[in-house]
Amino acid sequence: MTQTMQRQPDRALLPDYLRLIALFGIVVVNVQYIAFSVFESIATPTVQSQTDAVTLFLVHGLALLKTYGLFSFMFGVGLGFLMRASERRGLPFGKVYRNRMIGLLLLGLAHGLLFFPGDILVIYAVTGSILYLFRNWTVQRLVRVGAALLIVQAIIIPVLVFMPDDTPAEFVQFEQIALIDGGFLKAAIFRSIGFAFSLPVFLVFQGISALGWFCLGLAAVKSGMIDNAEHPLWRRARRLCLLPGVVLSLLGAAIWQWGAPLPGAALTTSIAPLATLGYLGLIAAIARPPGPLVARVLRAGGSSLSIYLGQSIILTTIFAGYGFGLWNQVDRMTATLIAIGVTVLLIGALSIWRLWFRQGPFELLLRRITYAGTV
Repeated sequence: MTQTMQRQPDRALLPDYLRLIALFGIVVVNVQYIAFSVFESIATPTVQSQTDAVTLFLVHGLALLKTYGLFSFMFGVGLGFLMRASERRGLPFGKVYRNRMIGLLLLGLAHGLLFFPGDILVIYAVTGSILYLFRNWTVQRLVRVGAALLIVQAIIIPVLVFMPDDTPAEFVQFEQIALIDGGFLKAAIFRSIGFAFSLPVFLVFQGISALGWFCLGLAAVKSGMIDNAEHPLWRRARRLCLLPGVVLSLLGAAIWQWGAPLPGAALTTSIAPLATLGYLGLIAAIARPPGPLVARVLRAGGSSLSIYLGQSIILTTIFAGYGFGLWNQVDRMTATLIAIGVTVLLIGALSIWRLWFRQGPFELLLRRITYAGTV
């Protein structure tokens, strides 16, 4: 009985730590494309000061694609948990999972069309549907395929960096009109156009890596690793991947910012999976029973869908002309601090919300869609 009580926190805490840290990493990347032009070349973003340069160096070196990998890993974990719950409740898993992908697709379309063209939920819904075909694979096969997909990503993602910037001048002008002087409708039209153009590219370049992380996340559930923060493979990931992954990523980000942008961006993006594996090992090391305040924060961070969507809804309102009109008006450090502050406020609001509700508002909506017609 005592051993069970000691192990129980690990089963709940590791996923919550992963989600919470990923949310902060994702928002500091996303705000660079919410507060500033989305048409800038990824390899040569505009900087106005040394503060801007240092901010982008840290964002690219520590967060770009790495925390996206953490979020994607947790999606695969979520599939494993959903399988467990469906089996325990005697529900048809195929129907439950289909409904969940439909719910993610609908939320992602609304998010991408109205608020943020860089939405990841549509990518998750599409590649997650492929993951369903892998649900009965062995742990070894999931790991092999997941690792292979991440290697493919590391090879092809730099291609995105070297793609020519052929954005029509009219689009750049429309962005300024929509986000500086336009109302919500005009901004939504601009975002919808951007979403339509970017989604096929993201499905290829991000979908491959997402599916790879999905496989590894599902393998972590099947093997029991996600239930045991002290599993030796977490220590191995920390020991073998963290230092080289972070050092090489920061080196690439430094070259990107102050040297040759294209090779630096290629190195930073290609090394991201290695750094993410190191992050997984590091987070497992800190996933220990917290005090009351941190426990409440972790519980709120479990409502990651509500926080992710809330970040975009609030930040686009802050920066767009129909809100506070800060688009392209602040430096990157300020925009990044605003994004972190918004995330902290969302966590605080969800901590209060979850005093009365078991899940966040968007989790409740997705749950309703997921279990429609099954109970």
